[in-house]
Amino acid sequence: MSPIGSVGPDSPRAGAPEKIRDAAQQFEALLLGQILRAAREGGEASSGCAMEYAEQQFAAVMARNGGLGLAGLIVKGLEPQN
Repeated sequence: MSPIGSVGPDSPRAGAPEKIRDAAQQFEALLLGQILRAAREGGEASSGCAMEYAEQQFAAVMARNGGLGLAGLIVKGLEPQN
């Protein structure tokens, strides 16, 4: 049995840096979407489906282009240490 945090051939982190980056960006997009939703709900009572979709898409684009920098920090923390 390998120690916790090690990356072996059966590890879900082994050989999948693009999957890690994608998951980190999706997480950051989700967080940004929640922030945008909270800001909108504080300003108006009604919300439409189109506005929610626009917020989700905007958050995804922001995350892909650096966003708050959380995705990069998550990827760096999950990369194997040499």
